[in-house]
Amino acid sequence: MRILACALALWVLTGCSRQVISREALLLTDQTAPFAAVRENPAAHVDRYLLVGGAVARISNTPEGAELEVVQFPLGSSDRPDEKKGSEGRFLARSRGFLDPLIYKPGRLVTLVGKVTGGVTRPLEGVNYRYPVLEVREIHPWKPEDPYAPPPFHFGIGVGVGL
Repeated sequence: MRILACALALWVLTGCSRQVISREALLLTDQTAPFAAVRENPAAHVDRYLLVGGAVARISNTPEGAELEVVQFPLGSSDRPDEKKGSEGRFLARSRGFLDPLIYKPGRLVTLVGKVTGGVTRPLEGVNYRYPVLEVREIHPWKPEDPYAPPPFHFGIGVGVGL
């Protein structure tokens, strides 16, 4: 019985902290470089790996690879971008491979580990906007949340009957 209780406790603890990015990619990241500092001066952060996320604003694929324009949002406890906390800007995420536009469509939330390769200035809504550029090491697209889905867990006391 004691072994079963320990196994259950371990399962609950590890189940609640599911990681969407591999441990080896996370170990590469520089936790001291906030996104705002990278956005202000990408050249000062070249070759640093960042754990960042946000919502896809645009995607383009070429024979050389894919490029996502991402509106950055701070990451929550499960590394899911939290749109309620506001954005510190945009960045470009470049992948050497094809990224399916039906998966990485505008509005889709993503979390990624990427290496800062510099910055590029492009027009955005009539102004010149400076984007930090990240080379994607690992990326995770999030499934949209169902606002009508029941919570993933429930604590309570009582007897339940189900058919």
